[in-house]
Amino acid sequence: MAYDIGWIIPRLRNPGVLWSCASSITVAVVGLFSKLLVDFLNKTTVYNREALQRAVRRPRDVPLLTVSNHHSCFDDPGLWGVLDTGTLVRRSRMRWSLAAHDICFTNALHSAFFALGKCVPVVRGAGVYQPAMDFCVERLRAGDWVHIFPEGRVNAEKERIRFKWGVGRLVADSAAAGPAPLVLPVWHEGMDCVLPNVEPYRLRAAQRVHLAVGEPIRLHNLLDELKSANASEEETRRVITERIQDELMKLRDHTHALMRRNGTRACVAPCGPTCGAPCDPPLTNGTSHREKES
Repeated sequence: MAYDIGWIIPRLRNPGVLWSCASSITVAVVGLFSKLLVDFLNKTTVYNREALQRAVRRPRDVPLLTVSNHHSCFDDPGLWGVLDTGTLVRRSRMRWSLAAHDICFTNALHSAFFALGKCVPVVRGAGVYQPAMDFCVERLRAGDWVHIFPEGRVNAEKERIRFKWGVGRLVADSAAAGPAPLVLPVWHEGMDCVLPNVEPYRLRAAQRVHLAVGEPIRLHNLLDELKSANASEEETRRVITERIQDELMKLRDHTHALMRRNGTRACVAPCGPTCGAPCDPPLTNGTSHREKES
């Protein structure tokens, strides 16, 4: 029988003093652990780190929505280990993150831990109108930072899959009641070598990770065009989602170009338990350098 997650979002809406204190401690500990692992125990190269820092330090009334690819269960919180320590220990500055209810919220202990860490249980297959999405729209309207993996699952095969329209709803519905969110794309390679997607699921050190932060995606004109055309809610979600996917794919190609230009390699092929030496980054057509040269 599945664990009942019905209490989580009401608690996140009305946390109380004790919950807020416990949440602040959880966010800080997880953030500092991620920084230790990503910044010190592995070799991480960050491209355009300043764009992420500017976004996190945006004006209080500007919502932030980050979007990224999803290669490993450690992507979040691992990605944010590149932030400065002052941000990592401030609960109010850190992200809300959508997390699969059937993976992260399977019992009372796990549910409390992830909820205290500002994770929101999303039910995959339940559509764009569900409590988790409603809550994230509320947080964006309040000027908070929300992170989403638009692929909707860990993409261990690293295929190009259609983004789920939930990201389009977050943008459209938050913009309908206030300023449009700042949408920041992030692409990373190698996180699945830090935590492979195969047993024994152990974190590892001495891996190569590359993280590229794009510039904010300009959506204001698109939103105005959709409003002028009296587009339906479904059409609006679809168009916004497709635009975000296009921009994230461009960032993927840019990331691979930067990696090749710098003469570095990252473990971008699916990693296994015996993966040791870094792998070649793929070309834009999906083949590796090794395949290209043979």
